[in-house]
Amino acid sequence: MREESAATLPAPPAGQPTGDEVSGARLVTSGGPTRIGRRNAYAALDLGTNNCRLLIAEAAAYGFRVVDAFSRIVRLGEGLGTSDRLSEAAIARTLEALRICRSKMEARGVVRAKIIATEACRLAVNGADFVERVRDEVGLDLEIVDRQTEAYLAVTGCAALADPYAESVVIFDIGGGSTEIAWLDGAATNPSTDPTLRIRAWDSLPVGVVTLAERHGGAEVTRLMFEGMVEEVADLLSRFAIRAAPAANARHFHLLGTSGTVTTLAAMHLRLARYERRRVDGLWMSDGEVSGAIDDLLDTRLDQRADNPCIGRDRADLVLAGCAILEAIRRAFPSERLRIADRGLREGLLMNMMREDGVWRRGSGR
Repeated sequence: MREESAATLPAPPAGQPTGDEVSGARLVTSGGPTRIGRRNAYAALDLGTNNCRLLIAEAAAYGFRVVDAFSRIVRLGEGLGTSDRLSEAAIARTLEALRICRSKMEARGVVRAKIIATEACRLAVNGADFVERVRDEVGLDLEIVDRQTEAYLAVTGCAALADPYAESVVIFDIGGGSTEIAWLDGAATNPSTDPTLRIRAWDSLPVGVVTLAERHGGAEVTRLMFEGMVEEVADLLSRFAIRAAPAANARHFHLLGTSGTVTTLAAMHLRLARYERRRVDGLWMSDGEVSGAIDDLLDTRLDQRADNPCIGRDRADLVLAGCAILEAIRRAFPSERLRIADRGLREGLLMNMMREDGVWRRGSGR
């Protein structure tokens, strides 16, 4: 399992932004301990079918500065491929992770937080009961967001990585229980403009790495099994593919993906000894490089994937299901290049909260 933490960067010179672009602003990680109360801290927590992820940030003149981060694989939606309930074991794992998140938010003096749950809680008949348990036992107000909100947040969080000259981009987020996909039409004329205004079509496919792996098997995946997964996703994708068919014909069209699947493929392509977000986020991969990375993964055994530090034991049985979802998207929207995003819903939540509060108009969020 890959645990996230804020990377260390030198402090930027006065007036000079550094770090990675996020939705027209900048995502910058702090270079040392945070002085509590120095600025208002915001928290974004994304509780998905597979992961519990937290990001805490302070507004800055050029965007926001990450002061703390946390990620844990909880598999909240484990078993939902064959059942309609969140299991007690999954709930217990998730509550433990959420308690850690609450402690981090308290330690950082968070003044505003947005805490969302996605597909697992949408599907489970006891999803609402789980939300009540989180409120009663952890003290966090968890909101189950709809599919459109999830798709729009994914776009908000990573659209800044789109080629500004591309007149059409397909953005996708491969999750544990669902896959969000959106067609952005027209070039980004102003990087500070809300990217969701360019969405021409979107969809939320009821399939993710956990549910697909549970149905087809993720431990030892043959190429025949892999093709079966690709075909299932292609059927679910077909309606969106028809609506967004003109996308691939636009000038400088490309795909932009955010998920553990695409970041893993990027890390394997780079042959990283350990995962390095700064090398992966924003990486361009050619169509051939993506195909090569998927082929390499298909040739591995479960134990080899588990021993790979960029995959880990907790994700070894899921990554090929993610590759099947990616492959279905690539076949529907052929593109010479794919841009990798190690960012998504949490960054979108932070951007929206800070935009609503007008912190950049006030200057640095002070």
